[in-house]
Amino acid sequence: MKIVCLDAATLGNYDFSVFEKFGEIKLYDTTKDKEQVIERLKDADIAMTNKVVIDKEIIDACSNLKLILETATGLNNIDVDYAKERNIVVKNVAGYSTMSVVQHTFALIFAFLNHIPYYDQWVKNEKWCKSPIFTDFSRILVSTEGKKHGIIGLGSIGKEVAKISKAFGAKIYYYSTSGANTNSEFERLELDELLKICDIISIHAPLNNKTMNLLNLEKLELLKNDAVLINVGRGGIINELDLAKVMDQKNIKVGLDVLEKEPMLENHPLLNIKNKDHLIITPHIAWASKEAIDTLMSRVYENLEEWIKNGK
Repeated sequence: MKIVCLDAATLGNYDFSVFEKFGEIKLYDTTKDKEQVIERLKDADIAMTNKVVIDKEIIDACSNLKLILETATGLNNIDVDYAKERNIVVKNVAGYSTMSVVQHTFALIFAFLNHIPYYDQWVKNEKWCKSPIFTDFSRILVSTEGKKHGIIGLGSIGKEVAKISKAFGAKIYYYSTSGANTNSEFERLELDELLKICDIISIHAPLNNKTMNLLNLEKLELLKNDAVLINVGRGGIINELDLAKVMDQKNIKVGLDVLEKEPMLENHPLLNIKNKDHLIITPHIAWASKEAIDTLMSRVYENLEEWIKNGK
């Protein structure tokens, strides 16, 4: 069989040689357009894709294709219904990066509460060397104990964040973006109330019709001064132009791992805010711990093995 991975660069330094037992494997770091996709998949039996789109036109052009392995959870880049019509099996992987995203959530929260970027630079600028005392109070650390932590999206990741934050002494509230989620352990609030009262807000929701632009100007203006807002869910949930405006008006801290357009657009409004130390942006890496990628690809391997054994 011929296996083609269309965007291997999105999987870090993973060693694909384990797949050689199934046949020839061809790796492409990136695949930029539809013509490239068709050219690369025209003789392939199996396609691997993370973000590269495989639509009806591509499926029609690739007559040998029998299996599409999504190296992620979301299937919005694949025309799953049409693939099924053409008897092409589509398999994804869920739940492989939960703890990786949880860990990154707290890395962003504590970077602000403990002023990690500020004090790292403070010491490297030799200010500690010149200090008359052993410590410094130019920035005051803030404890999570007694703080209100609002969680938007109480799925598997949101629940883990809630448990850990509670262990740090925070009071947990949540808003269900679907309207269907209930949890007796934590207090459910409507979105406006959660935004008004919480000291920390973290987003762990999918992007859909209910969450697109969920936090627009009107909602962001409800945030209290000194609130910490974290988005490790999906870009597009926060209106980024509105966020830039509010960050210039209010003393809020914002940590983002996702943006509406990725990679980040040049001259993005968030690059021009006044208080740049109130913003931390990481390039969609929360999911990508070594352990998470190893788990992901071992399950992709199992998906391929299962398809070979029983055709589904």
